[in-house]
Amino acid sequence: MNSDSTWTPGDAHRLDALTLSRKEGWAAFAEAHARLQPELLSRSEYVALGERARAEYDRARRIWHANLGPLRTPQLADLHEDLWDIVDSNQQDGDKAKGSVAVDAFPGLGKTTAVLAFARDFHRREITEGGAFTAGGHERLPVCRVGLTGNTGMKDFNRAMLEFFGHPGRTTGTTAQFAQRALDCVLSCDVKLLIVDDLHFLRWRAAGGVEVSNHFKYIANEFPVTLLFVGVGLAKRGLFSEGESYDNAVLAQTGRRTTRLDMRSFELATEKGRDEWRQLLLALEKRLVLHGTYRGMLADDLFDYLFIRSSGHIGSLMTLINRGCQRAVRTGTERLDEDLLSRVKIDQAAHLAQDDVRNLLKGQRSRRTRRQAARR
Repeated sequence: MNSDSTWTPGDAHRLDALTLSRKEGWAAFAEAHARLQPELLSRSEYVALGERARAEYDRARRIWHANLGPLRTPQLADLHEDLWDIVDSNQQDGDKAKGSVAVDAFPGLGKTTAVLAFARDFHRREITEGGAFTAGGHERLPVCRVGLTGNTGMKDFNRAMLEFFGHPGRTTGTTAQFAQRALDCVLSCDVKLLIVDDLHFLRWRAAGGVEVSNHFKYIANEFPVTLLFVGVGLAKRGLFSEGESYDNAVLAQTGRRTTRLDMRSFELATEKGRDEWRQLLLALEKRLVLHGTYRGMLADDLFDYLFIRSSGHIGSLMTLINRGCQRAVRTGTERLDEDLLSRVKIDQAAHLAQDDVRNLLKGQRSRRTRRQAARR
């Protein structure tokens, strides 16, 4: 805010139109500067703004609150440590297959957000160390990301890789030709990490699913990349057993080469869990640009309420906070409380689980009270 009661938005950088399935979108995401948090104005400063400046300020806050993450939670930090271990250990010579990773967790726990944050850091490190171009003069693209659909076959998967690179031969050709072109792109652009997102969309026990499973083994053998799968219920769907029951495929090659990682939800049953939840809410408080906010607004006054509404799933929590902030700005409430948040709709899974979570917390609280009384 300057002396003539106007507000300067600063860096207006936006990424709302990008797609991570193409190299241009990925590069824009990976190399973007961190968003600048809008200045927290007092109510009197906000009222003093001119009409245009106030509109710009509110727009900046809408965009900011819609992009609050990612937060470095213990779950994200643990996942990143494991991913660095695996990716950095995959420095084998070309005659050795590299180990793969599968991030397999329930929806709403932030697995895709955490994987993308890791991939962004990896991209930046590789560009810093190796430069923006390879020795052959090609763009250096350390990361390639491919999303799957329920109808993805080998040819579709290879074409999706070519789409990422913008290869001119992505429209016509055989499955084998697409694969060779994709390999040429990977080698030319020095790709080291291949992310396969939404793997649960694949029908593993259908013929196409088995084909793609075998194709993943081919990629692990021939492409100098670390395969990083992301999905829900991958073990049950047969990723580690090649589409068959695990009892009948104990030595399945995919299972032997793939490390399964997960992300846990938050819980309030232990002192550590309650502390992690409080630290998350305190971190969120610092990111809210509402002139009615105060320390403890989330971490103290809404501690249980936010857990009940979100079931301890960070995806549901971030959605609730984002929508609550949008309503708080739009209505002039400028703070979050139960009255406002109770009118904010949330995902169906979290909505249906509220009563169960509330009863669970009551039971946990009663047990803690009894244990504390027994110690006296």
